[in-house]
Amino acid sequence: QVHLVESGGGLVQTGGSLRLSCRGTGFAFYMSSMTWYRQAPGKELEWVAEMNKEGRTTKMIESVKGRFTLSRDDVKNIVYLQMNGLRPEDTAVYYCFASGGWGQGTQVTVSS
Repeated sequence: QVHLVESGGGLVQTGGSLRLSCRGTGFAFYMSSMTWYRQAPGKELEWVAEMNKEGRTTKMIESVKGRFTLSRDDVKNIVYLQMNGLRPEDTAVYYCFASGGWGQGTQVTVSS
């Protein structure tokens, strides 16, 4: 009964910003670590960022450090991925993962 729903994707120009949201239900959200993945067309699924259950530890791939930030709201059961300074290489479907469940993804497209 774990359900995760991503939202906030869209089309943006290089250098623009988007804020992705992942809402979780059916599990103890505040006790769960949250992970973001992405998959570009024709490429393998790529780990992007993760926040531990207490929101104290954040890890992310080197290419997005300084541009992406993670936060979570345990009252609303939402984790956010704030993406600034977007580049065409960030174009992908972004997925969140928690408690053994996946969301269906949200499309991010960055134009040149």
